[in-house]
Amino acid sequence: MKSFAPGKIILFGEHAVVYNRPALAVPVDQVQVDVEVLDSDQPGVWIHAPVIDLQAELSTLPPNHPIAAVILTVFQRFGISTFPNINVKIDSTIPVAAGLGSGAAVSVALVRALAGFLDQAISNHDVNSLVFETEKLHHGTPSGIDNTVITYNMPVYYLKGKPIETFKPGKPFTIVIGDTGVPAPTKESVGDVRRLWLRDSNRFETIFNEIAQISTMARHFIESGRPELLGELMNQNHEFLRQMTVSSPELDVLVYAARKADALGAKLSGGGRGGNMIALVEQAEAESVAAVLMSAGAKRTIITEIK
Repeated sequence: MKSFAPGKIILFGEHAVVYNRPALAVPVDQVQVDVEVLDSDQPGVWIHAPVIDLQAELSTLPPNHPIAAVILTVFQRFGISTFPNINVKIDSTIPVAAGLGSGAAVSVALVRALAGFLDQAISNHDVNSLVFETEKLHHGTPSGIDNTVITYNMPVYYLKGKPIETFKPGKPFTIVIGDTGVPAPTKESVGDVRRLWLRDSNRFETIFNEIAQISTMARHFIESGRPELLGELMNQNHEFLRQMTVSSPELDVLVYAARKADALGAKLSGGGRGGNMIALVEQAEAESVAAVLMSAGAKRTIITEIK
């Protein structure tokens, strides 16, 4: 049984989303995780994930290992007490620790492949709930946005504790993603923001409110077919993220290089301190902005159309 899941990128609202403000995220189909579950002659549940240099039998992994946890959770969900003899093959083109949702994508594809192998139907809602539990192993106090946008494979307006809202752009627009090549320590940056918030909650609540307004306006511009207006919102959002201490010299260099190369706007995306930045571009300018980002130190770029 085969399954796949796309990457994701956050457009607006990262970090603030943890504090009950809205965020916008979209799937990135140019990168994906592929999972295949096959019958095996070998006893046990064998996991082959070359991208993270993992080849192991399930029982040799700690139960809180993210991949082991997903498999055990699925077996428990379907009442499987005697584990089948299977090979689980995981291939991914999503960079790890780069803010593209690699962990959530692996989990989503793995849940669906295992459910299919076991001939069990599973709804998007249940996939999302199961994966959110395993996201806690990756990120400590995750927002839930990674698993949501990847599970539903649609642009998502996400507000913690509220029903999921998917939406459709009024017209397509183009984003260039630039990877710093520096692993993004989401758990640490989320924890650092929490410490700063506890120390000066009034200041941080004001920042979160500003970001909430940006996210709300951004959805309106996307749905009404005016994505060109997102650029200035991106620039504003990036400055607030800098105030939260979650940018980095590498991210700032790429953000400012994109703006100088005629991007309509640019900001970091995700946990920060590394990982990716995004730039809103005219489609005709995408290749040249991507080239400028590579010259400025990006390790890779992805051009994606949001539609």
